[in-house]
Amino acid sequence: MGDIVDQMATKPHDKLAARFAAKLASVDGLIRARMESRHAPRIPQVTAHLVGAGGKRLRPMLTLAAAEICGYQGDNDEKLAATVEFIHTATLLHDDVVDESSQRRGRATANLLWDNKSSILVGDYLFARSFQLMVETGSLRVLDILADASATIAEGEVLQLTAARDLATTEDIYLQVVRGKTAALFSAATEVGGVIAGAGDAQCRALHAYGDALGIAFQIADDLLDFQGDSGATGKNIGDDFRERKLTLPIIKAVAQADDAERDFWRRTIEKGDQREGDLDHALALMQGHGALDAARDDALDWARCAGASLKELPAHPVRDMLADLADYVVSRVA
Repeated sequence: MGDIVDQMATKPHDKLAARFAAKLASVDGLIRARMESRHAPRIPQVTAHLVGAGGKRLRPMLTLAAAEICGYQGDNDEKLAATVEFIHTATLLHDDVVDESSQRRGRATANLLWDNKSSILVGDYLFARSFQLMVETGSLRVLDILADASATIAEGEVLQLTAARDLATTEDIYLQVVRGKTAALFSAATEVGGVIAGAGDAQCRALHAYGDALGIAFQIADDLLDFQGDSGATGKNIGDDFRERKLTLPIIKAVAQADDAERDFWRRTIEKGDQREGDLDHALALMQGHGALDAARDDALDWARCAGASLKELPAHPVRDMLADLADYVVSRVA
């Protein structure tokens, strides 16, 4: 897969951005218009800080791409693209409060610049705006899909609170958390694009499966990059997840094979938070020794292959090929 990426003239998300440049400009216009507030100027201030911080607009592009593959003509895809970006932005605002984060995309977080109350309430406002946009499409099925995704996101975040530092957390629980925090919005973003285009049930299911598998592959790759990535490229220091005591997939796999002494180590560093000099190196050695990093990499590659296979249900289309390349790309960083 790495060879495939090397041969690409541009990255897959750049190709998507170029193809949908006009529609993405309309989506950005919708976002700017709908984040305004006559009565609470802090709302556009906080929202603009996060929306203006960059980001690839990947989720909105997935909606636009799915709609085009399925032959959509109109502008409701733009409303839905803005909807998923609002939901994403709202969850980021809430996440930064929960995680007590001080940086996102290389900039100070909204909760640091303003306060936790502002971040939570502005996030709530964006959720409300997202539902207004959904309703404007006139599709109850779209509303059902995105409302269900919003509930799944919240459920995943609450589950993560209890699972993140509990050594009893299994790979099944991890997948449930990942489906909430990442994959639910990916799958909803792609599925609603098909729904608004009037695609059949089989194609809509395929779009949902693609987004679900893409989101899981994306998150596992992120987990691996925390231990093996280039901090200059990722914007994170190696081992940040370990220092923050997050039970990500490589650690879960290592814990499952741990002997008593190793479990004591994980219990001290993850559950109790008693971390000392040299602990990160020891954690890496344990993961390497049990093949946990390689096993997690294999899982990411499997999910990427599942994403690509799901697309076979869709009509042949240049954008379908871009989505297949995107699935390869998200795991090429660790392949």
